[in-house]
Amino acid sequence: MELPLDHFRLIGVSPSASSEDILRAFQLRLDKTPDEGFTYEVLTQRSELLRLTADLLTDSESRRDYENLLLNGASGLDFSSNREVAGLILLWESGSPKEAFRITRKALQPPQTPALGSSRESDLTLLAALTARDSAIQEQKIRSYSTAADFLHEGIQLLQRMGKLVERRKELEEDLVALLPYRILDLLSRDLKEQESHKKGLSMLETLILKRGGLEGNNKSEYGDYLTQQEFEAFFKQIRPFLTVQEQIDLFIELQKRGSLEAGFLAFLSLTAIGFTRRKPEKLFEARRILKKLNLSGLDSMPLVGCLDLLLADIDQATARFSSSSDENLRDWLNNYPGNKLEAICIFCKNWLENDVLVGYRDIDSKEVDLDSWFEDREIQEFIEKLEKKSKKTTVISNLQNQQLKKESSINITEDFDGSATNVEERSLPWPGGIKQEFEKLDIYENKFSEEIFKNKPIEVYKYLIEKIAELKFGFGEFLNNKAIFSRSPYLIYLYAFMILFAFGIGIGFLRNNFKKSIQNQAVQDKPLIAPDKNQKVIEKDIIQEIKKKPSNELNSIIETSKVKNSFKVEKLTTASPSIAEIKNLINVWLLSKSNYLAGKSEINLSKIISNGLIDRTIEERQNDIKKGVVKEINSQIQKIDLESQNSSRIVVLVELNYIEKIIKNSGEFVNETSLTPLKVKYILGFSNKSWKLVDFVSGL
Repeated sequence: MELPLDHFRLIGVSPSASSEDILRAFQLRLDKTPDEGFTYEVLTQRSELLRLTADLLTDSESRRDYENLLLNGASGLDFSSNREVAGLILLWESGSPKEAFRITRKALQPPQTPALGSSRESDLTLLAALTARDSAIQEQKIRSYSTAADFLHEGIQLLQRMGKLVERRKELEEDLVALLPYRILDLLSRDLKEQESHKKGLSMLETLILKRGGLEGNNKSEYGDYLTQQEFEAFFKQIRPFLTVQEQIDLFIELQKRGSLEAGFLAFLSLTAIGFTRRKPEKLFEARRILKKLNLSGLDSMPLVGCLDLLLADIDQATARFSSSSDENLRDWLNNYPGNKLEAICIFCKNWLENDVLVGYRDIDSKEVDLDSWFEDREIQEFIEKLEKKSKKTTVISNLQNQQLKKESSINITEDFDGSATNVEERSLPWPGGIKQEFEKLDIYENKFSEEIFKNKPIEVYKYLIEKIAELKFGFGEFLNNKAIFSRSPYLIYLYAFMILFAFGIGIGFLRNNFKKSIQNQAVQDKPLIAPDKNQKVIEKDIIQEIKKKPSNELNSIIETSKVKNSFKVEKLTTASPSIAEIKNLINVWLLSKSNYLAGKSEINLSKIISNGLIDRTIEERQNDIKKGVVKEINSQIQKIDLESQNSSRIVVLVELNYIEKIIKNSGEFVNETSLTPLKVKYILGFSNKSWKLVDFVSGL
C-alpha cells in the first residue's frame, strides 16, 4: 500500500533538519505512543517504521539518495501489508486525518475487509473513529461545518456497521448534534443559487427549533445540554439575515401554529416588512390580525397597531391606538410634542420601521424609510380607496339589515298585539300612562310648536314644513281609509296614530334646532374680522343675491369664495375677551390665507393675528412643495367650534373641519387627494402686545 507520506513527515521533521534533530524527534515519537487503545502488535510495527526512517535520514549517503528521488518527483511510501495499519497511524499523527480516514474506510470495506475479530479489524475500526473526529475538527476550524458533519456521519455509520466501539460512536453522535447550528449557518449562508443546500438548511433549522420546543426552548431536548436559550438566541439572530422575508413568514407562521408566541410576533414583523417594501397593504391586515391574537407578557401592542392603521391611512384609528398605549413615557412624548400629533405618530412609525421591522432579511435592503413615497404610490392609493368604498358598502348593508330587523320586529309586535288586544285595558299598554295620556302630552307639544316654529320664519322653511305636513296628512288619510286595518282591532288604530304623530313631533323639533343653528352661523359670519375695501358694498350686494338663490347650507362657501377673490386687510383682535364668533373669524382668515399661499396664489402676511413661528412653518411647507414641483389646493370649512378653556393670556378652542386637500404637480397632473370629514383640530390663541394671535394648532385629535 502506498501512502501520501514521506520520511520527513513520518518522523515529524523538516527536510532541512540535522541528524541531531532527527534523532531527537525519533526519541520523542517513541516516548509518545498513542494510548487510544491500539493493539501491542500495531504499536510495535509503528516503532519499527520510525526506527527505519531515523536510520535512513541520519545516514548521509542514504539521505542524499532519498532526497534525489524526491527531487525527481517521487512521492509517497510503500508499506507491506503487515505494516499498513502502522503506516496509517503515522499518517494520522503527521496531521493528515482526512487522508487517513478515507484510506482506513476503504480498508474496512469489501473486498479488503479484515477477518472478523482480528487485531487488524480492531485497529482499523479504532483508527476510523479517531480520524473521523479529527477530520471534523479540522474542517470546523476553516468554517466548513457541513463537510465536518459529513465526516462525523460517515464515522458513525462505519462504527454501526462494524458493531464496535459503542462509546466512541456516542462521542461522534454528540459532536454531530453540537455541530447542527453551525451546519445550518453554513448551508443558509451560501449563495441562493445553491437551492438544494439552502432548502436543506431550512429543513434542519425548523427541526432544531421544533425539538427545542419552539423559539422559547420549552422542551428538554438532546440539544439542551450544550445549547442554552441565550446561546440559541444569539445563533438565531445570526441566522435571520440569511433568510428571505417570505422564508421567515412561512417559518414563523408554522411555529406559531405549534404554539410559539415569539414566532407569532416575528411573523407579525415579517408580514409588515413585506407589506411595506413590496407595496402589499393586504399583508398589513394579516400582520394586524396576528398581533391582536398574541398575548405576549409585557408587550404594548397599541402603538404597533397604530402604525399599521397609519399606513392604511386611518388617522383617527391610529391616534386612538397611540392614546390607548400603556407606556406613559410614549403618551407624554406624544402629548408634549411641539408639532401636531399626526407628525409625532409619523416619526414614531418611521423609526419603528427602520429599526425593528426592516432589518434581518436577506432580500430587503434596509435604508431610510420614506412614508411620503408609500402614500404617493398609486397602488396604495387605489387599495385604500377600495377599502373605503368597501367600508361604506358594508355600513349601508348593515344599516339596511338593521332596518329590516326593526321592520320585522315591528310586524311581530303588531301581530302579537293584534291577537290579544281585545282583552287588554288601556293602562296596560306597553308605555307608561297608556294611550290617552300620551295623546294629551302630544297635543300640548304640537300647540307649543305651532306658536314658536312658524312665527317670523322665512317663507322657504314655511313652505317646506307645509309640504311635509301635507305628506303626513296624505299618508294618514290612506291609513284611515284602509278598512282592513280597522277590522283587526280599535287599539291598533291608536297605536298607528300615536306612532305617526310622535314621529311628526320629533321631526318638527329637529327642523327647529337646525334652523336656529343656521341663523346663528349666519349671524357669526356677519361680524367680519376683515376690513372691507371701497368696493366692498358692491361685493356684498352680489353675495346677497347669491344667498337668495342658494339654500342656507351653502351660505358659508359663498362668503368664503367672495373673500378669496378680493383683497382684504387683516385687523388685530384687541378685545380682552373675544367672542366665539370673533375667534371663528380669525381662524377662517388663517385657513383662507394659508390655502391661497400653499396653492401659490398669494403671499402670506398675517403677522398681526398669527405668530411668527406658525407663519415660518407654513413658509417651510411651501418651500418643500416648490422643491417637489407641486402645489396644494386646500378646501377647509368650519362645521363646529367649541371653547375648551379661556383666561387672560390663553384661549383654546376645539374645531371640526370639512377638510379636502389635493396635491397637483406644476404641470397640472393630479397626484393625490386627502379628505377628512370631520378633521378635529385644537387651536391655541395667545395674548401679547395688546392683541390676540393664533400661536399653534394640533390636528387629528
